Amino acid sequence: MAENKKAILRRRKAVQATQKITRAMKMVAAAKLRRAQDRVLAARPYARELSRMLGRLVAAGAGKEHPLLRAREVDEPKVGYVVISADRGLAGSYNVNIIRAAQEALRRETRPVKLITIGRKARDFFVKRGVRPFREWVGLGEEARWPVAREIVGELIQLYLSGELDEVRILYTEFINPVTQRPTEIQLLPLPAPAEAEAGSLVDYIYEPSPEAVLERLVPRYVETVFFQTMLEAKASEHGARMTAMGNATDNATELIAKLTLQYNRARQAAITKEISEIVGGAEALK
Repeated sequence: MAENKKAILRRRKAVQATQKITRAMKMVAAAKLRRAQDRVLAARPYARELSRMLGRLVAAGAGKEHPLLRAREVDEPKVGYVVISADRGLAGSYNVNIIRAAQEALRRETRPVKLITIGRKARDFFVKRGVRPFREWVGLGEEARWPVAREIVGELIQLYLSGELDEVRILYTEFINPVTQRPTEIQLLPLPAPAEAEAGSLVDYIYEPSPEAVLERLVPRYVETVFFQTMLEAKASEHGARMTAMGNATDNATELIAKLTLQYNRARQAAITKEISEIVGGAEALK
């Protein structure tokens, strides 16, 4: 009985130590999520206005021959899938969901595919299954950074312009709210045609020096902005998923501590009852 009580105490202390860790990780993730969420919400209007401006330029007749806007006509187009995951785990189903979405996308794809991974979790998952990424980026830090996004986009654009890729698609996790994230797939290159609501405008704009010159500067910036937005969304989703996972782990630890405390009290009471019974039995034997 004494050994049983000691085992319960040891287990309770271990759970309490784990609870302290998960509680601290939840607080850290909440702080990071607040900053990431603010950046996501601040970046969305800028990306939306760039899209509208691009739509107006295309509606004005510019960009018909721009290489980043024109879809290629090839017999076997090569498509690159960029999968954005996290470098670390302990984020609930965040990495599992985006990797599962990538598997489904690759399974239904009939064209030649080149896999590009951002984040250690996606890279390691596919490498263990014999799929070596065509390009990979790991260790990008706890925040999405504009210089890193520009560097990655610059290489993606070079791969597209050189003909190594005929289409670039991104798989990332869209941030809905701290407890809801949604795996999403978008086409990055060539840029999809603007929606009619954005392209169709009754206002006659004057562009200096010309619509083509403005478009030449705008298109690369728009590609960078779209990609940076996906990185912001993915990072906010990661922090939200980790905060939720650590919150659930802390709650589970609290419940387990309560159960172990109850078990310890029952074992202690049983030991006391047994000792009293032995004392009473010994006293009765002496009579």
